Amino acid sequence: MAMTLITTNTSSNAATSDFTSGIDSTYKLYIFKFYDVNAATDTADFRFQANAVGASGYNETITSTYFHAIHDEADSTTSLAYVPDADFDQAQGTAFQTLNNYTGSGSDESCAGTLWLFNPSNTTYVKHFYARVIQTRSDDMADDQYVAGYFNITGAIDDIQFKMSSGNMDGVIKMYGVG
Repeated sequence: MAMTLITTNTSSNAATSDFTSGIDSTYKLYIFKFYDVNAATDTADFRFQANAVGASGYNETITSTYFHAIHDEADSTTSLAYVPDADFDQAQGTAFQTLNNYTGSGSDESCAGTLWLFNPSNTTYVKHFYARVIQTRSDDMADDQYVAGYFNITGAIDDIQFKMSSGNMDGVIKMYGVG
């Protein structure tokens, strides 16, 4: 299967990174790759949400799970943990889905990762997604996050928005179609 680059969003002190075109029935898999996403506000969470065709507000219903592994620079903290937090782990929630937390604002603190969105144009089934994100957190920890879930809607999805939980962001996000 070949990946086709559809759009590149480069953000500099931006509130959001929006993908409002290019998500259609052309591909059954869309992959978003993000590079050096840095928060303007220390300890912000990097998040995403979607709109169904014709909808607005980025508030589709999500069921998801989130876990991560961390290790600090001082070699004093190591953990593999499920994070039962309403912002991270949703049960029919409509909040923005957290992809990583505690993103730092320093030049050596950012995140990178990949989000897979399956068959967003299908109008019969829910829309599954999963993500893997690595970051250097604001508290000097390497953090490897795993997120999976689904949008509990049968309508097609055609918009995706990424943003921080507070403040603006810098970074590059690329959207690919796979087919």
